[in-house]
Amino acid sequence: MHPFSSARLHRLIQLGFVLFLSWVAWRLFGYAQWAYGNGPFVPRPAAAEAVLPLSALLGLKRFLLTGQYDPIHPAGLTILLVALCTALLSRRGFCGYLCPIGWLSGLLARLGMRLGVSCRPGRRIEWLLSTPKYVLLASILYSFMIRMDLPSIEWFLKSPYNLIADIKMLQYFLAPSMRTLGVIAVMVLGSIFLPGFWCRGFCPYGALLGLLSLLSPMAVSRDPASCSGCGRCAAACPSRIPVDRRKRLSGPECVGCTECISACPSRCLGVRFGYGTGSFRLPAWGIAAGTLLILLIGYAAAVFTGHWETTLPPQMLRMFLN
Repeated sequence: MHPFSSARLHRLIQLGFVLFLSWVAWRLFGYAQWAYGNGPFVPRPAAAEAVLPLSALLGLKRFLLTGQYDPIHPAGLTILLVALCTALLSRRGFCGYLCPIGWLSGLLARLGMRLGVSCRPGRRIEWLLSTPKYVLLASILYSFMIRMDLPSIEWFLKSPYNLIADIKMLQYFLAPSMRTLGVIAVMVLGSIFLPGFWCRGFCPYGALLGLLSLLSPMAVSRDPASCSGCGRCAAACPSRIPVDRRKRLSGPECVGCTECISACPSRCLGVRFGYGTGSFRLPAWGIAAGTLLILLIGYAAAVFTGHWETTLPPQMLRMFLN
């Protein structure tokens, strides 16, 4: 792999966000220790709200109905809006570059390839394996976005549980149950044998972003005239997309990682923005740049407008833990 390839850039950005989120988790642990009276005060990291997608989803519905931003977990709502915008403008760049599970999934997939145990099922089985995440997404959207009315949403968002949901989530992973460990073990093993086992088959968040990405004007395109038919692009795709048989990767499974572009020896693959004859070519790192730009704009706007840090005092949140 060329040291400056788009695939290398993809993995470096992923690793950078994994390290950043590890720091966020460490800060949240320090904050939790203070909240339980076991250490000095550590400011609560707002970015930890990224692990509260259901709360953010309810905050989004409340925002759409009332125009009021969630004061409890504003960063969570901001991160959700950023993810939705990346899907609409730069495919599933949030999944491909910012999600730590995507990084771990890719790592396990490459391990499976090196061990020679990775497999690629047929198209019908692929379709069946991709179905559960859409069932989960439909269930979540019905239960939270359709069925819950505004008074119920207000009650949940202001409930003691939601106020400290990030700390509860931290405790959940620090002291997992046997059932949780079993699920994690299945997901890890599944990702070794089937690349993208969790992301492609069971992640409802990815399903939502994938459906929105169908509207994205940015996509990897293939020039059939210069394609040698070697199949290296399809072999490199972590989402197991038959890249060598598509002209434009506009489906919901493409995360825009551009691994296929780096693997192509004939340089017939590239990133294009727009539709049909009105589209124009972008550098291979265009999806990465678009994703990071949307993230930075969303973060800066949230900080400038006061929609990043919660306005609730730490002492108030501390009361619900002791």
